[in-house]
Amino acid sequence: MRADVVADHHGFLHETAFYSSDDELLAIVIPFLRGGIKAGEPTLVALGAGNTELVRAAMGDISNISFVDAYRERPANTVKNNLEILATHLARDAQRIRIIGDVPHPGTGRPWEWWARYEAAANHIYAHFPLWAICPYDTRITPDNVLTDVMRTHPHVATADGRHVPNARFEDPAEFLTNRPAARADPLEATPPMIDLVNPTPAGARLAVRDASRGCRLDGIEVEKFVLAVNETVINALCHGRPPVRVRLWPGLDRLVTTITDRGNGPTDPFIGLAPAKNGSSGGVGLWLTHHMCSLVTLGRDDDGFTIRLVIGTPSLAA
Repeated sequence: MRADVVADHHGFLHETAFYSSDDELLAIVIPFLRGGIKAGEPTLVALGAGNTELVRAAMGDISNISFVDAYRERPANTVKNNLEILATHLARDAQRIRIIGDVPHPGTGRPWEWWARYEAAANHIYAHFPLWAICPYDTRITPDNVLTDVMRTHPHVATADGRHVPNARFEDPAEFLTNRPAARADPLEATPPMIDLVNPTPAGARLAVRDASRGCRLDGIEVEKFVLAVNETVINALCHGRPPVRVRLWPGLDRLVTTITDRGNGPTDPFIGLAPAKNGSSGGVGLWLTHHMCSLVTLGRDDDGFTIRLVIGTPSLAA
C-alpha cells in the first residue's frame, strides 16, 4: 500500500509497526504525526513515558499534538475512552483522526491475553470510524507469541522506510477470537482452590469472594468491584449456561483468581465484553461491566465447557 492509497482509505485503517531501535521508532512516528498536522487531522500520541519523551524531543513543536492516556489498564476502559475521543472530534467535523500508541503486553509488564482480544476486536469496534491507528511494537522486549498475534490482528503494516503494506497474515477478527485456544491457567490454579462451589446462588458467590479476599493485600474498593464482577458472571452462567455451574477461588497475597465454569459453549458473540453491550444482548451488559472491574478477564472453551477467569490485583504474567 502506497502513501497515496493511505490518504484515500475510508473507515478504520489499523496498522502495526515493528522497531528495534529508537531511530526506527522515530522513523515511523514522526512522519505519521507531521502528516496529520499538515492535513489538519486531530493527531494523538498514546505512547509510554520513554517513547513519549523521544517523540517530544524529536518533534520540537508539539502544539498541534495531543498526548493522551488512551491505553488504560483494562481494554474495555480503553474502548470506552477511545469512543469518547472519536465522538468529540467527529462532533467538531474532523475528517479523520490519527492515533499512535503502545499496546500493553508482558514486555511492558501487562498480561497479553485480553489485549490480544482487543487488537482483534478493534477491527470490528472502530470499523466505521475515520480513524488511522498505528500500534508499534518494540521487538527488543516483545515476546514472540505476542508478535505472532500482532501479525494476525492488523490488516496493514507500517515500516521504518515509510511504506504502508497489506498484511497477508491478517485473520478475520471473529475467526481469530472464536478459534483462539483457552488461556493458560494462573499458577495459583495448580493448587487446590480455597473455595469450590457447585451451582451457588449469586449471594453465596459474593460471600465466598469476600471470605477468600481476607488473606490478600488488595484494596477494599477493588475487592467490592470484583465481588460485583463475580456476581454478574455467576448470574450469566446460571441464566445462559448449562449446569452444573462451578465457582473456584484461589487467593494469593497480590491477587485473587476466580474461575466460573459451566457445561455450555459460552456466548456466540466473539466481541462480547470488549465491544459496548447492545440492548437486549444476553450476558452482554454483565460482561462489559466485568471487563471494566477486573485486572484480567479471559474466556475459554475446553472439554469441561466454558470458563471465564477473573483476576483482581496483579495478574501473573506466567498465565
